[in-house]
Amino acid sequence: MAKGIEIRDAHFPGRAPIDAYGNGGFRFADMSHRGSILCLPSGIHGWDMREGDLLTIASLERVLADASGIEVLLIGAGANLRPIPADVKAALKSRGISSDPMSTGAAVRTFNIMLAESRAVAAALIAV
Repeated sequence: MAKGIEIRDAHFPGRAPIDAYGNGGFRFADMSHRGSILCLPSGIHGWDMREGDLLTIASLERVLADASGIEVLLIGAGANLRPIPADVKAALKSRGISSDPMSTGAAVRTFNIMLAESRAVAAALIAV
């Protein structure tokens, strides 16, 4: 007997460059996702963050769990640059992750370049 529609957390199980962003989402790997995303060594995950939300240690829990494969975390904060709160920066640094805040567009471009160079990069991208 059919169970009906099954809703799962958004997840692409691989690393892929971001092909496009805007209109509230992202395109990558011949797919599209509405909302924010985390691009990690474990894959691309949906991320429940919106422009203006406070970045917290809890909101980056999945990043911290993947820390062993990340040297640089690019944080695309939306349309404008926003500083990373000191406690979040310290939590990332304690796991060996340097962090760099920028607009989402700049973060997408930088992520794609670093990914093409096979660098240990991750990105937290807020949809614009």
